Amino acid sequence: MAMISFCFLPQRAVLSISGKERKSFLQGLIANNVEKVSASSVIHTALLTPQGKFLYEFFIVEVGESLLLETESDRLEDLKSHLARFQLRAQIILTMENDMVVAVAFGEGVAAALNLMTTAPVRRMAGRSVAYIDPRRPEVGIRLVGEQEILVRILHSINSNEVSETDYDRLRLKNGLPDGSRDLVVGRSGLLEYGFEELNGVDFSKGCYVGQEVVSRSKYRGLVKKRLVPVSIDGPVPTPGTPLLFGQREAGEMRSAVEGIGLALLRLESLVQSQRACQSFRAGTTHLTPCLPAWLVLPDLSKGRRQVI
Repeated sequence: MAMISFCFLPQRAVLSISGKERKSFLQGLIANNVEKVSASSVIHTALLTPQGKFLYEFFIVEVGESLLLETESDRLEDLKSHLARFQLRAQIILTMENDMVVAVAFGEGVAAALNLMTTAPVRRMAGRSVAYIDPRRPEVGIRLVGEQEILVRILHSINSNEVSETDYDRLRLKNGLPDGSRDLVVGRSGLLEYGFEELNGVDFSKGCYVGQEVVSRSKYRGLVKKRLVPVSIDGPVPTPGTPLLFGQREAGEMRSAVEGIGLALLRLESLVQSQRACQSFRAGTTHLTPCLPAWLVLPDLSKGRRQVI
């Protein structure tokens, strides 16, 4: 029998937006299209600086007459304050949902166990609780938001086993998914370097939003020069921010990691060369080998076209 695992994510929390203008308020601020959000559809996206740099990331799911934004817990109050500055006369209410927690369930058969599928990726549970397939990659499991007592009851009903956050982190890292400000640098990182296009976090056909011009220019002019990729780690795990060498040249930086696997932000030129030459990156005595997930598309630097490496 396949094993389903789950863990709670204390580093995640929930902000709700209610009021009849909740969607129109967000539409001019976020990189994805909030009109995609419904009782049966969820999105992941980010809020940017006017210069197109990362500020906050969150999932948006609709529960009743509210939008629930699942985001980083230690930045929840900052996000609320940031959104409040744009509120003006918009008829919305921003609420930090302190009684809500976030969990993730993963493993073979987890979607079916929770009566979810790709054509119906969201399910309303008891109370205000909700479960949804991760809109970035279904392989990384089901996210659940609600009161802890309710989520525990739901997770036990599908015979899942509680594991550590590290177990989930391994799955996330293997699939190349960034985790908020653990991987993106606030005020400095560009979304396209971190896979937000391929991971369904940006909509290039929606109207204007804060930072849109820079994001669009980066895409259509080919200005993305680095990419976040999974790396296998042979040796001591480098701390986030550690410079990584390719040959004798600095070619990237370490991001989040656990023993044996992590994410690294690498220069595209060096990354493509490493794939062709089967050569690893280094940080001291540690060797790091890129392990590209199937969804990751790299440019053909010699021809100016995009190709799967």
